[in-house]
Amino acid sequence: MASHAHFIIKPDRRATISLSHQVCDNIRTAIDDGRLEIGARLPSVRDLASQLGVARGTVQAAYDALVSELLLSTAGSGGTRVIAKPPRHASTPSEPIVRPLSTMLRGFSLTALPFQTGVPAQDAFPTKLWASLLGRAVRDDAMTPTTYPDPRGHPALRAQIAAYLAIARGLRCVPDQVIVTVCYRGGLALALQVLGASGQRAWMEEPGYPITRMGLEMARVGPVAVPVDGEGIDVAAGIALAPDARVAIVTPGQHSPLGATMSHARRRTLLDWAEAADGWIIEDDYLGELQLGARAAPALASGDTTGRVIHVGSFSKTLKPGVGIGFVVAPMALATRFGQAAATLGPSFFAPSQLAIAQLLAEGHYLRHLRNMKRLYAERLSALHRALEADYPLETVAGPIALLRLPQGIDDMALARRAPELGIAPSPLSPWYQDPERRMPGLLLSATNLRPNRVDEAVAALRRLLADRV
Repeated sequence: MASHAHFIIKPDRRATISLSHQVCDNIRTAIDDGRLEIGARLPSVRDLASQLGVARGTVQAAYDALVSELLLSTAGSGGTRVIAKPPRHASTPSEPIVRPLSTMLRGFSLTALPFQTGVPAQDAFPTKLWASLLGRAVRDDAMTPTTYPDPRGHPALRAQIAAYLAIARGLRCVPDQVIVTVCYRGGLALALQVLGASGQRAWMEEPGYPITRMGLEMARVGPVAVPVDGEGIDVAAGIALAPDARVAIVTPGQHSPLGATMSHARRRTLLDWAEAADGWIIEDDYLGELQLGARAAPALASGDTTGRVIHVGSFSKTLKPGVGIGFVVAPMALATRFGQAAATLGPSFFAPSQLAIAQLLAEGHYLRHLRNMKRLYAERLSALHRALEADYPLETVAGPIALLRLPQGIDDMALARRAPELGIAPSPLSPWYQDPERRMPGLLLSATNLRPNRVDEAVAALRRLLADRV
């Protein structure tokens, strides 16, 4: 398989070690560190020699040496395959590579547990429909010209997103303002790049999404914790805390995590600040579509008449995170710069996924899916309240999420770390606060994956978790 050739570093002709020894060492190292697994088929001698720019005899000598070491086996038409790893030798211990976001998330690519936030209902995903649309999209994409795709995203998807936002979020835009990204985090990174925010300070809601705060710090942007009340972010407090800030990141549809919808008056004040300060507002519309008890508030960008709001959305919370697609709606004045940034710094995308979502939107399946999700989440959230109301009164906060507040002094992070041992995964509230003085302990409980046949079991596990601590 020629696809394995990238595991082998091109030999250096200037080196004193022979080319065949270099190829042999590179393959041995790739086997040793797991890049070439046992059973993996190596490229043919002809193909690898062509790729590395060496004679066939050089590659053949390397393969023969590894066969004699009993690391490779050749079987005619069956090709050359890895059959063993090199013997281990004592080596200097290296620093362990820590899993990303290990202090925030229980892990990646794991089955969602009851109460786990940030993931939609696994049993509500339209699996058959998605498989059909994706299969069709793969076939269509295979027939497209072999050239570079539009770095802003597939035109069909951008057109459908613009149409959908006009209907569902009251946002007026043209497809060329829409930039397809890798989820919300990709949209945030792209916005910070376009704004040249490195070295600046940015307002951030307090409490606010911890991963956004970590992303700002990684991008060398100083997050300023601005308190949130029942009307949304306190603009006056933001001006007092950081009058030099030119960026504000907000969740106006439903504050994350406490759920307040930004009032009309507060929206107007925030937009006026952006215009007067020559500032920019990044709107994280993470759950704007999934308000369960009331009509969804319009997007903040829908009331932006001066082009100061960068609207960021994704399909992670409504379809599933693995779809891996989000989007940015750039203000008209920044649309060209966003396109340039996507073309030079943005990652590539799996075109069939974009085409499948475009069809999901165009054929009305997406809005129908949202309607079903809202009904399902309302039922599951009500069941959670009923199961716990006698002993642990809950607050419904954002969408399908309830908050169980805990007494001061309780270590909610320790509870969250222990919870998966009991088969549940609530999220701690305290990391959402930047200011230690404001921190409140609590557990965020999502009802998305609280299936009817698991409610009693999940609630019993939660009670056991709390029994010794509260």
